[in-house]
Amino acid sequence: MLPAFLEPLPDAPQMRAIDAWATGRGGVASLELMERAGSRLARLADELAPAGRIVVWAGKGNNGGDGLVAARLLRDTGRTVDVIFAADPTLVTGDARINLDRLPGEPPRRGPGPPAAGGDGSGDGDGEASLIVDALLGTGFAGEPRGEVGEAIAAINASGLPVLAADVPSGVDASSGEVAGLAVRAAATGTFHAAKPGLWIAPGKEHAGEVRVLDIGIPAGAPVEAGAGLIHPTVLGLIPRRRAASTKFESGHVVVAGGSAGLTGAPCLAAEAAMRAGAGYVTVAVPASLSLVFETRLLEVMTRALPDAEGTLEAAGVETVLELGRRGGALVLGPGLGRGGAEFARELARRAAVPVVLDADGLNAHAGRLEELADRADPTVLTPHDGELARLLGVERTAVAAARLEHVRRAAALAGAIVVLKGDDTLIAAPDGTVAVSPGGTPALATAGTGDVLSGVLGAMLAKGIEPFAAACAAVMLHLLAGRRAAETHGAEGVIASDVIAALPRSLV
Repeated sequence: MLPAFLEPLPDAPQMRAIDAWATGRGGVASLELMERAGSRLARLADELAPAGRIVVWAGKGNNGGDGLVAARLLRDTGRTVDVIFAADPTLVTGDARINLDRLPGEPPRRGPGPPAAGGDGSGDGDGEASLIVDALLGTGFAGEPRGEVGEAIAAINASGLPVLAADVPSGVDASSGEVAGLAVRAAATGTFHAAKPGLWIAPGKEHAGEVRVLDIGIPAGAPVEAGAGLIHPTVLGLIPRRRAASTKFESGHVVVAGGSAGLTGAPCLAAEAAMRAGAGYVTVAVPASLSLVFETRLLEVMTRALPDAEGTLEAAGVETVLELGRRGGALVLGPGLGRGGAEFARELARRAAVPVVLDADGLNAHAGRLEELADRADPTVLTPHDGELARLLGVERTAVAAARLEHVRRAAALAGAIVVLKGDDTLIAAPDGTVAVSPGGTPALATAGTGDVLSGVLGAMLAKGIEPFAAACAAVMLHLLAGRRAAETHGAEGVIASDVIAALPRSLV
């Protein structure tokens, strides 16, 4: 069962099971469900385009049936609606056939063709199309659209008109967000009953536009559990707050191990982020030859000098960090470490008896060796971007970007760890396959150093004793809210990582 702070995102098979339950034990006729879906879609279309001609592109399945209902109801209110089929209308069956026969006025024409072409100026007096409703393919579709549907998608995208997608943009895999070929680029998606994972996970997220969940009256109680969910800000309620009698020890101890010549900023950002996220005290374990840099920069953070060779940490320093970890808390391993610190990172990760956050070159040290992390007794959280996850799994970066959900789940299972795959759609996967999805929505975090900030926040959450999956979700949400707040002050283009750190405390209230 998903935790309460996740809004369920049922995938396509789960949504089919919910629909089947609703039309069986739930007592709702399938034709009535289609009527409700089309009605909600029509209202949203009218809201998005209060005037002008509307073009409904329909497929032969139930998604097309939803579009036909919307077209009928819009025509009933006096709107001019063109209906274009991307299939032979004689192939339409079931509930969609009933709604095709109910369609008043001008019969559908068969596409493809230019959806914005011409118009006779009848109806509402405006012959120019103002909106396209994409009702070509529904949540059950996966793969690459071909034939007439593929041509229709190309025509829709070439029209330059805003698009409202019915349930999911055609060509987007509703379960995963994967896009195998052409896919509609929508300005908004009216999704029925609940949002689907593919609407919030890239690349599908980039096609969905504004996601509106449309209630179609499916009764509560469907015995179907979603395996993914959208993170809600209520997760921040899990973070323990300081009381008048609290001590720094109760607030948690974070050790940040990393740094190398030319990369001293990363551990500083992680350490400062941990402090601003509420850690009671933070220690940075850094190369001895560079310790003056950290002593000067970090006034509220303790430092511990470790053996190094020309600014690169050596494995001889592992025992010192392990001793620091005996105080409890959490270890953030890898910020600024450099590739030369791989042996240090692997040995420390293997032996550390506290929760570990692996980032940057702490991750790269485990490329192709994810299974080794499964032997750890304490929680492990990995924080890769696409390229780092590709190296961990031994695949191409493009493969990860194309199928983010598949790869983050695979990595979590192999490592026996929580994997936080960073992006605007940051994915948090547990070893059992449960996935949390960040709502994202701020380009302010697309700047150097914000990943180090996230690692520090994660360390602080783990050091406070929050359950690891919840800690990762809380850290991602806090990081996101701080990024948004920083953008309000500096503008998204002007935000730097330290601005996000400064915004953390205000984002906690």
